Amino acid sequence: MAIGSGLGAQIGIAAESTYGTYAAPTRFIEFTKEGLVLQKTTAQSAGISANRLLPLSSRRVVTQRQASGSLDMEVTSKGMGILLQSLMGTSVTPVQQAATSAYLQTHVLADTFGKSLTLQKGLPLTTGTVTRKNFLGCKIISAEFSCEVGGMLTATFEFDCKNVEETSVLASASYPAMAPFGFHQMSLKTGVYASETARDGIRKVSVKFERPQAVDRFYAGQSGLKKEPIANDQVKITGSIEMDYVDTVLDDLHTSDAETSLVLDFTGPIIALTHAERFTVKLPAIRFDDAPPTVEGFDVVKPTMSFVGLYDGTNQPSIEYMSSDVTI
Repeated sequence: MAIGSGLGAQIGIAAESTYGTYAAPTRFIEFTKEGLVLQKTTAQSAGISANRLLPLSSRRVVTQRQASGSLDMEVTSKGMGILLQSLMGTSVTPVQQAATSAYLQTHVLADTFGKSLTLQKGLPLTTGTVTRKNFLGCKIISAEFSCEVGGMLTATFEFDCKNVEETSVLASASYPAMAPFGFHQMSLKTGVYASETARDGIRKVSVKFERPQAVDRFYAGQSGLKKEPIANDQVKITGSIEMDYVDTVLDDLHTSDAETSLVLDFTGPIIALTHAERFTVKLPAIRFDDAPPTVEGFDVVKPTMSFVGLYDGTNQPSIEYMSSDVTI
């Protein structure tokens, strides 16, 4: 029996072969909070019947079903690949580094059509019995990665889902040995693409990827369920950098509106030889929108630089993930 509270909860995840078709969980995510919920659209008959004072219960129908919600978690040294692939869109096979136990995943920005997940949520009753809700056809519509002084690297994923069912059995959760990435492992570089220079004074960085999609593809003949969402706008990449005003490098980029490349890197312990656990966001072109350094009192000047990610005409944004995961 599980603990009859959130302590006994679990989230299992698997890539689907067909959108909205259940896939048994193959990985289990250590999460901090979730908000996945079923959404029903109902219609109630308004037919008039002599002396009936209330709508008739038998005349209520469910005309549409879908689901959505968020998943908050710490970014860890194992098990992130399946989410990164669904976010970025590229089909990735981890590449072994030399003959070591280190494997590099390179997730390059691409269309996400055909990339859907089954998320299984285990919900404990107070008795310790764990109920399950299987969220099918889960598409990542946004993800934000953030880390600040003294904290861990965290991620928030937003999902749009086709349906929820409760018949497939609850999978037995198992977790690999892994560790979170944190501020002590963080570096931020800007400059010419592939030759960026580390910046000083950085206190907090956030990067958000948004994947706009047509999530309202409800058609006749689909039993009130949607077809797989299709990208219906350009990808939006935004972020912010909080820093002490130790130099004018980023401020000057804001003033000139010049392009720069950004690399946000977290490097952990060595896996083998020179290959370390690593999580790296690479944005080949960003421009700063807001960065006015202001004096707000006696303290050190602490500007917050807001930026937008753009296409440099050659290189796509990517997320690199080095771990000992042999598969996604």
